[in-house]
Amino acid sequence: MNPRPGEIWLADLGLAAKTRPVVIVSRQDPDPPRSLVLYVPLTTQRRNSPYEVPLPRLPFLDRESVANVQGLGSLPTVRLERKIGKLSTEVLERLKDALAFVLDLERAAK
Repeated sequence: MNPRPGEIWLADLGLAAKTRPVVIVSRQDPDPPRSLVLYVPLTTQRRNSPYEVPLPRLPFLDRESVANVQGLGSLPTVRLERKIGKLSTEVLERLKDALAFVLDLERAAK
């Protein structure tokens, strides 16, 4: 399994014995040293903060959602259950901007 940046997966985050949608934000690495991915969870609880990236209406989700960059985490790839979709390049770029904000990093000029 080699999840790619921008893919949305259902993952077992160890919460209430159910899976949650997450977007993969790890860089693409064909030979990673560990079987871990970085992810940002998706949520329907919108707070209109700079730590959220509003998502367009995605056909594989039953409600409007946001990516919550404050929830950035890592998990072993074995906890990824199945791929359910992918973000557009435009939305993934907004997500990267939000990650740079939350981590207080500067992004290179595009």
